[in-house]
Amino acid sequence: MFAGTASCFVRFRVFNSCISWSKVRLRHHETLESRSEEHETECFPFQTKFPIILQGCRKASFFPFLYLPAAMTFFAFSSFEAATGLPDLVGLAFVFAFGAIVGSFLNVVIYRVPNELSIVFPNSACPKCNTPIKPYDNIPVLSWLILGGKCRSCKAAISARYPAVELLTGVVFGMVAWQIGFTAFLPIALIFAAVMISLIFIDAGHMILPNVITYPLFVFAILVRLIYPLVFGTEYFSDMSYFPATVMGGSPAWLVSLACALVGTLAGGGSLWVVGELWKRFRGVEAMGLGDVKMMLGVGALLGWRLTLLSIFLGAFSGAVIGIVVILRQKDKDMQAQIPFGIFLGTGSLLALLFGERLVAWYAGQFL
Repeated sequence: MFAGTASCFVRFRVFNSCISWSKVRLRHHETLESRSEEHETECFPFQTKFPIILQGCRKASFFPFLYLPAAMTFFAFSSFEAATGLPDLVGLAFVFAFGAIVGSFLNVVIYRVPNELSIVFPNSACPKCNTPIKPYDNIPVLSWLILGGKCRSCKAAISARYPAVELLTGVVFGMVAWQIGFTAFLPIALIFAAVMISLIFIDAGHMILPNVITYPLFVFAILVRLIYPLVFGTEYFSDMSYFPATVMGGSPAWLVSLACALVGTLAGGGSLWVVGELWKRFRGVEAMGLGDVKMMLGVGALLGWRLTLLSIFLGAFSGAVIGIVVILRQKDKDMQAQIPFGIFLGTGSLLALLFGERLVAWYAGQFL
């Protein structure tokens, strides 16, 4: 009994420390949006290839964001109720609130990364009057509602995108916790969801998927596939029951997991690259940017080939529907209208994370 109480107390103290650190890091919130000029290709091209990941992370200071869900790791070995004595519903409410805070940080990422600005310094300020944003004006969603969507100092309008991102991130985080549960994989799933949300909104606003986000996502996914089988087992990766795992009997779990991640990488990034290359050769136009390919490399490595193909299918289907609507609304009916595909790939990846196994099982039961 004493050991269990002490364990809960230690976890609670670690959790409080993580939250305090997160509040300091997440205080940098951009309140107004000024659209930058759209780039035609990738963001942040570097001269050398080997250290490109470290250069990108250092330039945008994005890498520390990967540690923000560390506050959730005290769920890794028990349910929320077992760790705190409170119902899991309270845990879901906490995850929603935590997601709204992370969403406030994602607003900084969405605004600053495409503009090649640091996400750490300087502190957020109104771009109209340059007045620094006070901490009490940085409360997710509520501050925007209290201020009536305007700057406290100069009354300039604040884009509704900011509370929308915060609210959406909170809802998505809550859904992830609801579907996955308070398990060791929850922090990984939350990181993945946050990255997808940031990429969706960046692609929507600038039609780019920055290397400083897609490359770390891939490295992060590979590390997870290597470490988790050693520490927590293979239960969190559904592709471990299918090819190539089925032909690697007797191999170490981490090696099987890595092989599955590489097959997922080929299914994600490789398939999109092949489609884009064939379209370019036969039609003479770019079908998609390499940003989509790099994004799906990370998705494929983490989710595996089955859920990655489902993500691409969901993205392609929804993108086709929206594309038809956009073309029909145009006066000149331009069939070459450019639509950022990353929006739909990111949405499909989130749906695959949340409901992928159920969708695959339903499809197999209906048509196979």
